[in-house]
Amino acid sequence: MIELQDVSKAYPIKGGVKTVLDGLSMTIPRNRSLALLGRNGAGKSTLLSMIAGSIKPDRGRILRHCRVSFPLGFAGSFHRDMTGAQNLRFVARIYGVDAEMLTDYVSDFAELGAYLEQPVRVYSSGMKARLAFGVSMGIAFDTYLVDELTAVGDKNFRLKSRQVFERKLTHSNVVMVSHSIGQLRDYCNCGMVLENGRVEVYDDLEEAIARHEENMRMSREEDGGPRGRRRRREAAKVKARMKRRRGARRGMI
Repeated sequence: MIELQDVSKAYPIKGGVKTVLDGLSMTIPRNRSLALLGRNGAGKSTLLSMIAGSIKPDRGRILRHCRVSFPLGFAGSFHRDMTGAQNLRFVARIYGVDAEMLTDYVSDFAELGAYLEQPVRVYSSGMKARLAFGVSMGIAFDTYLVDELTAVGDKNFRLKSRQVFERKLTHSNVVMVSHSIGQLRDYCNCGMVLENGRVEVYDDLEEAIARHEENMRMSREEDGGPRGRRRRREAAKVKARMKRRRGARRGMI
């Protein structure tokens, strides 16, 4: 179970403040897999990172009564000058799992071969993604956090990854961000819609999807109306001014 108690988060932006969450209190029960829905920029990834613990709320607290994963496949925490194997041992110590067992699992799963003993800085983005996904699958979590489940590797590796992930979910839950409604339907059974710092929670995933699609429709209508046209004109003016300034610095005008 994950509890959010009066959680608020905002970021300063040019001309004001962007509110991601405003006093959110809710509980994600143990037996539910939650879809996070919202238009681009609503704060879905920020909320997911707060649940993971990598971003702190401005106010309130998040209580995790279960083992929660880092965002699935996230490779940003690997130390680039350490080898893949050294990174695995470090992660194992953090999560209190057997380092040798984790290393053996990831070595077999990620299919990196001799590169596992090379510094992560020489890895391609696909290799880092394999390593990160392997770590995620090699540690038993009660709740997996997923920010856009992407496929890496060839067809066989993608199939293997999907099969392993689905086996994990027979005993675990997921909190998922995805632009693919089909993917959310595959893995989730309830939904949360994030809009302008406010959250609506639905026990029925289809109701959450319907609400999200209504928000998207209203957004498209606003963009096509006078306010939307005015915003686009203002953005075009700003872009033109920036272009003129760059040209002036280069001695072009």
